[in-house]
Amino acid sequence: MPVSRILALDALRGIAILAMIVYHFSWDLSWFGHVDWAVNRDPGWRVFAGCIAGTFLFIAGLSLTLAHGTGIRWRAFLKRELILVAAAAGVSLVTYFTFGDTYVRFGILHALAASSLLGIVLTPLPAIVSLAAAALIGTAPLWAGSPAFDGQLWLWTGLGQPVYGAVDYVPLAPWAGLTCLGVATGKALAQTDLLNRAARLDLGGRAGRMLVFLGRHSLVIYLVHQPLLYGLVWSVSELGLTPDRSVTIFTRDCTRSCAATFGDEDVCRASCSCTAEELQAQGIWSDLIASPADPDLRLRLNETYSQCLREAPGPGPTGN
Repeated sequence: MPVSRILALDALRGIAILAMIVYHFSWDLSWFGHVDWAVNRDPGWRVFAGCIAGTFLFIAGLSLTLAHGTGIRWRAFLKRELILVAAAAGVSLVTYFTFGDTYVRFGILHALAASSLLGIVLTPLPAIVSLAAAALIGTAPLWAGSPAFDGQLWLWTGLGQPVYGAVDYVPLAPWAGLTCLGVATGKALAQTDLLNRAARLDLGGRAGRMLVFLGRHSLVIYLVHQPLLYGLVWSVSELGLTPDRSVTIFTRDCTRSCAATFGDEDVCRASCSCTAEELQAQGIWSDLIASPADPDLRLRLNETYSQCLREAPGPGPTGN
């Protein structure tokens, strides 16, 4: 089995890195209220994020087979494993101070580190064993899920419900199944000429070289890109170079709540925008943002919202 680096695999990892940058930048814009994208809730965005994580985990298994298929190089493996563990711990620490209870307890780097331990055990074994492991782990939440695994102690398993949510959660079940599948795929490819063909692919163009570079430095890019993007969007927000995000967030959340009750999203959006504008004109918007639980301010908010809802043009909640 060839163990030399395959540029096409680096390029595939580079594509996944680019996709992750797009996702995280979109998440940051949504978090600060600059766009009306429900990145952390919308099914389409969740599928996009899952595809990115799954690609990294699958490539990790495939790479293990290519690197250790003729014999496990323990020194190289342990060095990479220690780097992953340290990086995962760093992400948990940074997000703890940034996001509080929603910090990353078991995210993609944690999953890569743990899945790699499983993958290295499978590497010397027949492909059918890896394939069976992929099936068992990939379906484990369906047949092994239990309230006994609820809480934080067992959150890494994916077989229960964590107490807290997290900005990045990639438990072993079902995600490690993709690493096992990658190991099995690597073993199957080793019996064909596809790996040699992939090694001969011409990636000398500018785009190809860029993807290869991103793929070869994927861990470093993963660690630095989100702090840079988050810091950039935060700085733009703090400098006041964008519209007041409190208005954007209020209008977005108000519209969703209204539409869930009345069903007319256009009328709801107009009513919520009207509410924010009226509260600003009354000079109480800043006070409401600073003290959202104040009963007098909440009363003014509700009265203004009701008035805007009654005056909204077109067919809507009032039946006009």
